[in-house]
Amino acid sequence: MIAVLGAGGQLGAAFIRLLDGDAVPVTRADIDMTRPEEIEPWIASNRPELVVNCAAYTAVDAAEDDEYTARLVNATSVGHLAASAARHGAGLVTFSTDYVFDGSKDSGYLESDTPRPLNVYGATKLEGEHLAMQAHPGALVIRTSWVLSGTHRNFALTMLELIAKGEVRVVDDQRGRPTMVDDLARASMGAVEKGAAGLLHLANQGVTSWFGLAREIAELGELDPSRVLPISTDQFSRPAARPLNSVLDSERIQDIGIPPLPHYRDRLGTMVAELLGRVKPP
Repeated sequence: MIAVLGAGGQLGAAFIRLLDGDAVPVTRADIDMTRPEEIEPWIASNRPELVVNCAAYTAVDAAEDDEYTARLVNATSVGHLAASAARHGAGLVTFSTDYVFDGSKDSGYLESDTPRPLNVYGATKLEGEHLAMQAHPGALVIRTSWVLSGTHRNFALTMLELIAKGEVRVVDDQRGRPTMVDDLARASMGAVEKGAAGLLHLANQGVTSWFGLAREIAELGELDPSRVLPISTDQFSRPAARPLNSVLDSERIQDIGIPPLPHYRDRLGTMVAELLGRVKPP
């Protein structure tokens, strides 16, 4: 049995679709990651063969003022989960983020690059990486970026709603790899099947900016892309600093023996079509 924590989120839901009956969805009602004491009893009682942790505190700006909760969910509870999985002989996959890096590198980030998070969210996810690998030698920690789906609220849905109403300003100096949840889930399970452990970067091929992605989304949604206007990070003040370069590359994927994820544009049209049914009328 495969336990998928955070099954109500967009990545967790992708694993449930992919595994199609082989997974048990674990929601906050089963394990609340703000209550790490709930983890061991659930694992001990259900004895999964593999734990896939998609649960996370992802409110990047809110984390600046709520460091306690962000650390509890992204670090402390991940450590408890890893220890419990190891104790009961279960494998573990948990997810981290491009935000563990400061964005100062000119090229894409590799697994061996030194993390330097700029914000609380990135710092707590980095702590979670360390705790997971310390407690569970066989843990697979997957860093990914700019996660999108056609099933949940995300950047793409927000852009479709805003562009339908009028002009929207989007940063054009932050670069990364948009990643589709179904591709990410499939590649993650491929890595598990190959026995991968440690750090692994998984993101779709193709690099763009948030501004470029927003324009592509507008075009695919048959909206006016000229409504998307570029703005610099300095002009768009947010509580949490963001890295200008979030591009994730991998030095391990070939050796592990799984194929690179496809280009994000191969999936973007289908995803936008799915989201259009969720767009609230202007």
